[in-house]
Amino acid sequence: MACILRCTHGGACAAACKGTQMAVRVPPSAAPADDRRPSPYERLKQAILAGELAPGQQLVETPLAQWCQVSRTPVREALTRLEQDGLVLRTDRGLVVRERSPEEILDLYETRIVLEAAAARAAAARRSPIDVITMRRVADRLERLDTGDGTEMAAANRDLHRALWRATHNESLIDLLTRIDLHLARHPATTLSQPGRWHEANGEHRAIIDAIDAQDLDLAEKLATKHFTKARDLRLALWAADSQT
Repeated sequence: MACILRCTHGGACAAACKGTQMAVRVPPSAAPADDRRPSPYERLKQAILAGELAPGQQLVETPLAQWCQVSRTPVREALTRLEQDGLVLRTDRGLVVRERSPEEILDLYETRIVLEAAAARAAAARRSPIDVITMRRVADRLERLDTGDGTEMAAANRDLHRALWRATHNESLIDLLTRIDLHLARHPATTLSQPGRWHEANGEHRAIIDAIDAQDLDLAEKLATKHFTKARDLRLALWAADSQT
């Protein structure tokens, strides 16, 4: 067990360490024995996205370095990158994992709807035949996917949207969308696990790809806006349901 952070709320923690620190049990996969282990940045990022480092928890360099089996310098550099990503915030108590809120969901989707609509329009204008083939192959894979695993569904869905982003041939737009997607990944629930949504979303993907293939810029933009507006509404409904349990 490795003590890797402190709770900023002063409440009861899952397991206690010295003083005000809390203990987090490191899963076996988090401490590989060879040089193929991920960088401190990747390990800390995944720990935040998976909830192992919970929202509002303080990040302390020394125990994090012990957990990552590195010196404090690469951990400090990793925390700086995570702060730039917006996953970590600097407070008067030091660095903490960013909190989640319905307001953040609204902000993220307001931005994502605009960016995804722009991406669909750009893809319709600039896509190559290879781009279309790639998007259709990923869409085929999604339709063949028979699973109730929300994590697997979300990962496959992300592959589809990244294929569409690449079809824009606009690196700045891809970078912005990647950052938005990273923030949304902090919210663990996926709209795709809602009854009927997986097949409905796949149909929407097909329609967007068809519009991009036909180079119908207006239709591609309209369909992408509708697709992500629906995702936003479902995400907010999930938040409301979770907050009542």
